[in-house]
Amino acid sequence: MAAVHTLPVGLPVHPRLVVRGARGAHDRSDFLLVRVVTSDDVVGYGEVSATPLWSGEDGTSADHFIRTVLAPAIVGRPLTPVGALETVMDRLLAGNPFTKAGLSTALWDAYARTLDVPLAVALGGPYRDRVPIKLSLSGDGPALEEVHRAARELGYRAFKVKVGLGVEGDVARVARVRELVGPDVFLGMDANGGWSRGEAVRAVREVTGLGVRFVEQPVAPADLAGLRALREIGLPVVADEAVFGLPDLVALVRAEAADCVSLYVGKSGGPGRALAMGQLAAAFGVGALLGSNGEFGIGAAAQLHVACALPALSAEFPSDIIGAHYYSEDILAHPLDSDGTTVRLGDQPGLGVVPRPDLIDAFR
Repeated sequence: MAAVHTLPVGLPVHPRLVVRGARGAHDRSDFLLVRVVTSDDVVGYGEVSATPLWSGEDGTSADHFIRTVLAPAIVGRPLTPVGALETVMDRLLAGNPFTKAGLSTALWDAYARTLDVPLAVALGGPYRDRVPIKLSLSGDGPALEEVHRAARELGYRAFKVKVGLGVEGDVARVARVRELVGPDVFLGMDANGGWSRGEAVRAVREVTGLGVRFVEQPVAPADLAGLRALREIGLPVVADEAVFGLPDLVALVRAEAADCVSLYVGKSGGPGRALAMGQLAAAFGVGALLGSNGEFGIGAAAQLHVACALPALSAEFPSDIIGAHYYSEDILAHPLDSDGTTVRLGDQPGLGVVPRPDLIDAFR
């Protein structure tokens, strides 16, 4: 590696699509873009899509650690194998998976561009060239109706409802969304760990008849026994906050606590590690989808390539690759190919995307 550069970027969420859930409202993201340059002048891009609420990381902490700890350790080393550089990062910085994922994504992007193939090919795929997606609906009353209206205008036809805010209101919200979307539209619900076991059991039973297809992270992340108990009721359980890295996934599999796991490039620590987690889940009969932390376009492109490289992406549950639509503006020179129902893989090398020219000029 010849150089590592960073760029803090903050964007407001599209005002009609703000997500309000058990962990609060997500109305703005302050992330960090990463650029690596090889000795052959090949450029790769990554994104640290970190928020303090999720990981204790943000763009400021990521910038500090990349510039003062990680970059000095990898500059001057060979680009390949990328896994060796990830091991170096692990030895120097505990935790901080989203920070490491931003730099890892840039390294994988540069590697795939060196090979002149899409990242999905460098990761061993692709097994598909398009990924079904869904969007979160939240709020109540006119706010809920407005976010649904905006989602429909963007082409979305599959949804999950944010719950975990109180069972009575949650059930009413799910029922109202079912009225809005119609009887045959795919619909799940996401509690972000906001329910107790008793509340989760009650809520799951009370939405019976509303055609809810799954419940995501109904109880606290550490309550694997609670997740398993909910599976026994019959509604499929998707684990999200319960699974960051590989040790979490191993514990989840051993506890038989979920039907599907929501993988993030950020939570996993990078594209290659997210792929490895999806492969392990599949080996034990656990499905995998790509979840979202509100990624910008670079992060969404990484999601897409991992999803296409997974041999066994869930066919039952759409993924959450929403970066093309979630913000008021796009950081990409050319947006991802998404119509709200699917996002499609291109044939360009690496991630297949680059930041806007004004952002490229602003890297330091």
